[in-house]
Amino acid sequence: MLIKVLAEEGNLSSASNVNSATVVRLYNNHSAAILITRKDSDGNTIGSLTVNSKDTVILEKDYTDTLTAANNGATIKVVKVAFTIS
Repeated sequence: MLIKVLAEEGNLSSASNVNSATVVRLYNNHSAAILITRKDSDGNTIGSLTVNSKDTVILEKDYTDTLTAANNGATIKVVKVAFTIS
């Protein structure tokens, strides 16, 4: 998989729109699965998913949407990436 990084990596220690990203690479560096929630700009929950320990996922979202971790957000690494079709 080819990934074009568009910003500096951060974490989800607090709610973040991840540099106004529409596509985000997310890595769970914690020893347990963590629930990630996507919210719109008004704070309404759009959806959520569980990311297993040491797993990476690519998420698509609106640029104003935020992501939050249910706990241990500092161990969730996130970065804005380009959208590509493979």
